[in-house]
Amino acid sequence: MANAVLDHAGRRVYFRQGTILKAVVLALLTMLIVLPLVSTVAATFAPGAIAAWNDVLFSRLSRNLFYRPLTNTLVIGVAVSLSCVLLGGFLAWLVVMTNVPYRRVIGAMATLPFMIPSFAAALAWGTLFRNDRVGGQVGFLQGLGLDIPDWLSWGMAPTLIVLTLHYFSLAFTVIAAALATVNSDLVEAAQIAGAKGRRIVLGIVLPVAMPALIAGGSLCFAGAVSNFATPALLGLPVRMQTLSTRLFGMIEVGQTARGYVIGILLVLISAALLWAGNRFVSGRRSYATITGKGGRAKRFDLGPARWPVFVLAMVPLIAATIVPAVVLLASSFAPSSAELFSNWTAHYWIGRSDPAFAQGTPGIVHNPDIVRALGVTIGLGVSVAVTGMMIGLLTSFTTARYRSGFVSAAITQISFLPLLVPGIAFGAAYIAYLGAPIGPFPALYGTFLLLVIAATAYLLPFSAQTGRAVIQQVSGELEEAARLTGAGFLRRLGAITFPLAVRGLTAGGILIFVKIVRDLSLVVLLFTPTMPVMSVLAYRYASEGFAQFANAITVVILILSVAATLIANRLQSKSQPWLNN
Repeated sequence: MANAVLDHAGRRVYFRQGTILKAVVLALLTMLIVLPLVSTVAATFAPGAIAAWNDVLFSRLSRNLFYRPLTNTLVIGVAVSLSCVLLGGFLAWLVVMTNVPYRRVIGAMATLPFMIPSFAAALAWGTLFRNDRVGGQVGFLQGLGLDIPDWLSWGMAPTLIVLTLHYFSLAFTVIAAALATVNSDLVEAAQIAGAKGRRIVLGIVLPVAMPALIAGGSLCFAGAVSNFATPALLGLPVRMQTLSTRLFGMIEVGQTARGYVIGILLVLISAALLWAGNRFVSGRRSYATITGKGGRAKRFDLGPARWPVFVLAMVPLIAATIVPAVVLLASSFAPSSAELFSNWTAHYWIGRSDPAFAQGTPGIVHNPDIVRALGVTIGLGVSVAVTGMMIGLLTSFTTARYRSGFVSAAITQISFLPLLVPGIAFGAAYIAYLGAPIGPFPALYGTFLLLVIAATAYLLPFSAQTGRAVIQQVSGELEEAARLTGAGFLRRLGAITFPLAVRGLTAGGILIFVKIVRDLSLVVLLFTPTMPVMSVLAYRYASEGFAQFANAITVVILILSVAATLIANRLQSKSQPWLNN
């Protein structure tokens, strides 16, 4: 009886701790995610600001402020998502379901583009294809005497190409994972019935993979419509505006109310289309592909087409990975983009101030602005990795161990809300939220703390997902045994959960480090000369015509991103089932 009383008392304490913990986490997420978004909406209805809604939607300015950028944004989103699904799906089909040569090489290269910043590919494109329409340096091909048409140098076409080469790896990853679950018995049964390869693909493989196609397309659409760097570098010089670039322009010139309205509309459009994609998937019939019966992989024999198909697959992979890296590195040593592979100089890396180079701007090593930006960027990455993983682990622990109730559901939904918010809109929300004093608290705009808080909140879905995977590795029985011995929540978390999951937490933290180091959309509005970051500095140099400095800075970011990603992958030791069969 005494043991029963103690057990009941312990359970009361356990549930009381759970209630307190859920309340704390919900309050924390509300401050980090909900209040910034609410502040943005509230700012547009303040006295003197409410007219911004009319200006954006119904005035004579609305065509240029909203509707033309909206059209361009939707065209980019739809075209990039379709292109990514086609390209990523094709590569996934080759790697998973055919006997194409060097499947492992194709699979590895197909996952690389997303770790390369999108502005790196845009800068590389400009280095190669830029013509003299907007003045400044011409690209390598124009320097060779080729006449590069405007549509290939600027505007919609290069934007679509660069974004497709950047985001297709998302579609590849999702679709490849889905195709890896297709039971070979289905394919063999169709072949016995006399079905040809085309019929099998369209009648079996495609319906099974359709949810993954929709999911991959939705992710690519969300990334494309929220991308700022590529349309800014390749579109703004010829006045091609998207909602993200228009939002940036409004904030830059001080028309913050109009900028907030555009940001709100961008969030609503992204959320609505992502919801529609999820609704379409959830409304389809279920196709069970994983059963209790094991099966070996069944691959289509490409026959004589094996090597031509391999070459065809390698063309976009090389264009998305090797070409940008080579072009950026070469450009950082070249005197101009037109002389990409001749007359190299190390000035842009180690040179001191010289009026003969870039108006006297010193190289990276001796440039105090760039050195400071590197320190701020690394410090930001480390800080966000630590704070993000701490909050992500706490959030996941709460929802995993105390699942019941409305509060747990609310925590889960709020923690993934930033996925629906484009980065530049989230940055604008934090300007509205913490850009001005709140009671006794000073304004944080231009401070390192604002960058850390905003980035931690924006990347919370990724840290929460990593934390969820970590929590699933630790059996609840261990914590239950510790609880029965009298160990409190912090004791259990510090002595059991964290030590057992430190490897996964470190890998997740490194991936968060990579995401914020190469991010531009979130930080471009939070950038100030006193608190510079590398990605925005590269964009600024590129906008001002200092392509070599922009490319050199991007090479540094690329090295940091790739090195950290490789370390994270080694720590996680994740297997890719489509490569192991």
